[in-house]
Amino acid sequence: MTTQKFDLGGVVVATTLAFKEDASAPAGLAVDYDRFAEHCDFLISNGCRGVGPNGSLGEYSSLTDEERRKVIQVAVEAVDGRGLVVAGVHGVGWHQAVQWAEYAKEDGADGVLLLPPTIYRANRAEVIEHYTRVNEVGLPIMLYNNPFDTKVDLTPDLVAELAQLENVVAIKEFTADIRRVLEIKELCDIDVIAGADDLLFESLVVGATGWFAGYPNAFPKEAVEIYDLVKAGRIEEARTLYTQLVAVFRWDSKTEFVQAIKLSIDIAGQSYGGPTRPPRGPLSAEHEAHVRRDTQRALDYIASR
Repeated sequence: MTTQKFDLGGVVVATTLAFKEDASAPAGLAVDYDRFAEHCDFLISNGCRGVGPNGSLGEYSSLTDEERRKVIQVAVEAVDGRGLVVAGVHGVGWHQAVQWAEYAKEDGADGVLLLPPTIYRANRAEVIEHYTRVNEVGLPIMLYNNPFDTKVDLTPDLVAELAQLENVVAIKEFTADIRRVLEIKELCDIDVIAGADDLLFESLVVGATGWFAGYPNAFPKEAVEIYDLVKAGRIEEARTLYTQLVAVFRWDSKTEFVQAIKLSIDIAGQSYGGPTRPPRGPLSAEHEAHVRRDTQRALDYIASR
């Protein structure tokens, strides 16, 4: 089943997921669907192109199957056609990823974000089968290259091979190798999406189509402004704003990125971040102080503009 290529220009936010205390829920934390819906609405209302629920930042691997599916349903309802919903459908094997992709399709998602097989370090043939199977579901697929977590690198030549699948339309590139943007674009005709917040400016300047982002959970308006300025060719203005935010953006590439981004959301005060489920515990006192300092620096600059 062939799908249409869809517009990924703009800021699609890998959404955090709100939890509330509930002794009967896993680790004493239940998904707070109301706050999650409000957060999705907040992001769209501030100019974001869409939301990306059930990514690593959305703590998908810590959810029950029932929770994981409902998160997509809530996101689709909250966005209500005003933007894209790109659902994370990651799985240990293609049989799981296909199931999550089918659920996403049934529940109204516009496309899917898909890592190579998780946990197991798949070889090239296994990676190709993984994506080939999900391709058959018929939703647009954004490949996700994060070799730090999966130990599998979707190299440009492999991306070019996967791009021959009719529903592969983009790749979220998170290697921190800025050379990948142009190298991939030279080899195949798919959108390269900036995946690391602290390489966002550089990626856009060199030709990335969009931004699948973490820190816009806390700073959506300013994130959209950076994107729009670069695309309008106002590079110096974009660089000035980016320079003032990049210190906090760097937390998107650290081990504690989920906890850091949730804390920054709470400090910014426009939405709700809250706690994380295991295996993610609270930030150390040192890390918390650092995140608070970087977040406040960004907020002070925004307030002074």
